[in-house]
Amino acid sequence: MESGDCDENKAFSIGEPPQENGLSHVPRSYEISSSNRPSLNPEIANVAVVDLVGLNDPDQRPMVVKNIGSACRESGFFQIINHGISQKVLDEALGTAFAFFDLPTTEKEKYMSNDVHKPVRYGTSIKDEVDKIQYRRGFLKHYAHPLNEWIQEWPDKPHDYRDKMGSYVMKARRLSIEIMGAITESLGIGRKYLENKMEDGMQVMAVNCYPKCPEPHLALGVPPHSDHTCITIVLQSSCGLEIIDAADGTWRLVPELQGALEVHVGDHVEVLSNGLYKSMVHRVTLNNERTRISIVSLHSMGLDEKMATAQELVSDENPKKYKESSFRDFLNFLTRNEGKSYIESLKM
Repeated sequence: MESGDCDENKAFSIGEPPQENGLSHVPRSYEISSSNRPSLNPEIANVAVVDLVGLNDPDQRPMVVKNIGSACRESGFFQIINHGISQKVLDEALGTAFAFFDLPTTEKEKYMSNDVHKPVRYGTSIKDEVDKIQYRRGFLKHYAHPLNEWIQEWPDKPHDYRDKMGSYVMKARRLSIEIMGAITESLGIGRKYLENKMEDGMQVMAVNCYPKCPEPHLALGVPPHSDHTCITIVLQSSCGLEIIDAADGTWRLVPELQGALEVHVGDHVEVLSNGLYKSMVHRVTLNNERTRISIVSLHSMGLDEKMATAQELVSDENPKKYKESSFRDFLNFLTRNEGKSYIESLKM
């Protein structure tokens, strides 16, 4: 049997995805079912763009909060501009992320693991050598708050990774607290409802690399999912994220907006809001022209802090719909690999 045929059904191990083996086709282990394959010419999503310039202006804040609340209610996803993070910081974070994935495989493999509880880990696909269908990405995940406790665990190559990524991480965390304050305010429970718990909470970075794909209509970078966070802030080098249009159930491509960041409502805000705000289901598509990087900043309360539905949002007409849960509960759920979404497991 020829070597190409041998690779057809192979489950590639960590550090040995097909993109690093020079394959000019998508192996069968990466092919998704025909009904779930992405379009090469997807329709563009109609995404809310929220200008944060007035968030700290008492006169303008009510309108910004209203816009954020509307976006959370309608789709659970929005883009933000005038967010206060300079283009230089954004570009340098993306640059050092590209440089990390350009390192030799042997260097990246120092951090490889399938243990979701590890605070720093590198891998490919979702769970290497476990997935029935594999996904075409490499990732580096690491804890980021408190930064001074974790930064020494991060990769020391490239030489500027800790400096450049650390600068972005700090600013993204401060931004996340401001946005969460606006979200809770929009729910009518006050901007400080979760402030202390978010200040003391988790920040996990997922730095993703999606290499160019010879047959992008056959594979995905990441399958459909919602985030297990309160909110997620995403910085990307180019477009590739798709979200579901609530009106007709079709996948639509999130447009590229220079300098903007993307905000996803996570499962814990859906729980907090008793379903008034929905966590956004999304997936990542590929292309055959360029490698795409996304820097995903996942924000939640403390590891064992339980998110519960706000009592102010529960009534006889709108009874409690979700069980409470923590970030550790989610990690344990991943370990069990129960085959359903986390948010579905929380519904009462």
